[in-house]
Amino acid sequence: MAKTGKAVVATRAEDLGTGTSKHFTNPAQLLAFDGGSIAVSDVTTKLQRVVTLRGNTESAQNAAHEAVLTEENELPALLVFMTSYTAFVKTTFGNTPTVLADFGLAPKKAPVTPTVEAKAAAVAKREATRTARRTTGPKAKLSTKGNVTGVEITPVTAPSAAASAPEPSPQPAASGGSATPANGGTPPAHG
Repeated sequence: MAKTGKAVVATRAEDLGTGTSKHFTNPAQLLAFDGGSIAVSDVTTKLQRVVTLRGNTESAQNAAHEAVLTEENELPALLVFMTSYTAFVKTTFGNTPTVLADFGLAPKKAPVTPTVEAKAAAVAKREATRTARRTTGPKAKLSTKGNVTGVEITPVTAPSAAASAPEPSPQPAASGGSATPANGGTPPAHG
């Protein structure tokens, strides 16, 4: 993998340090640059500090990554354990506030019974919401079903060779009897 960013800087600092040690063999020699003078030993110390900082950072990042992976692997089982232990503590000590506080747990809250005024307000609010949204219950929906009136249905027929002759309208069957099918007396097969 190619090094980028700060890793490139650290590699450059390491190479500069190697070249400095190779070509400036006297550590006390003063080098004049950037408007001042600095000893070769100070130059190599500063360059090595860049390399050390990058190495420490990468080590810390790797350690943090390993710690996150370890936590992700172990935490689910530990959370199940904590849930079971919390249930055990609550069962053992009941609803005793002082003892539960020692475990960092709060006692179970007593159920609050709503007052008559609160119940009446809730009913009024529910009715107002149903009216605003025009919603009905299942029984009210049953009363809205019925026959459709005033709609004329026109049957679609296939075009025939004798398009000029009007087709006779079918006659309704007499009650109590069965109608004879148009295909010669045999009912159509379903299946």
